[in-house]
Amino acid sequence: MESPQKIISLVPSLTELLFDLNLDERIIGRTRFCIHPKERVKNVEIMGGTKNPRLDKIRNAQPDLIIANKEENRKEDIEKLQSDFEVMVTDINTIEDAFLTIHDIGGRCNAEETAQELISAIRNEYDRAPDESPMSVTYMIWRDPWMTVGSNTYIHSVLSHWKLDNLFENQSRYPTTTLEELSRIKPDIILLSSEPYPFKEKHIKEVENACPKSRVLLVDGEWFSWYGSRMLPSFKKLNAFRKAIS
Repeated sequence: MESPQKIISLVPSLTELLFDLNLDERIIGRTRFCIHPKERVKNVEIMGGTKNPRLDKIRNAQPDLIIANKEENRKEDIEKLQSDFEVMVTDINTIEDAFLTIHDIGGRCNAEETAQELISAIRNEYDRAPDESPMSVTYMIWRDPWMTVGSNTYIHSVLSHWKLDNLFENQSRYPTTTLEELSRIKPDIILLSSEPYPFKEKHIKEVENACPKSRVLLVDGEWFSWYGSRMLPSFKKLNAFRKAIS
């Protein structure tokens, strides 16, 4: 199979991966949420969003390969594109899934060596996770309604590796909760993510008032939810963060 020369990515973190695999000249399309790497991605044409891609623009571009994701993109859009183009549909629920995806994309795009070097660097940081005592956590991704993360998510896998015990691991995907419930279950730490809901300093006091027994911290959502090459700086940050909060 020939290496694709025209690639469109509908997955922000995997768009960044393509650049870090030095495939700049082959990337012809992205979503408006594909923001990294800032200085390089700005030259790539925007073809809609993750949930509402411009199928007409994608078809006109005649890509050799489209990178998609089971969670990020809608099934109906993927199926329409699959009728005309090669679509690599990634499904990433664990850190190991993410490693496999880097390997697969590197292989498909004839960038195996660079992909393996990246995987090795990420695994080095992964293996350096500090051996701290477990802490119970709730990781918040939305407000009104309040939403957290359960099992079967990449975020849960990251939390688990850094011994942050997810109190909603018995639920699947992204369950709703309330501040009253959080007050009752008393996690050691409540993490307010910067994405997809843009939690700010003002929200810390709101949660602290409802949950006085828990520490409430703002965290960069990219550390916990961006797979691909962003895992390397994220895991470095997580190693330092885990030591700091113990």
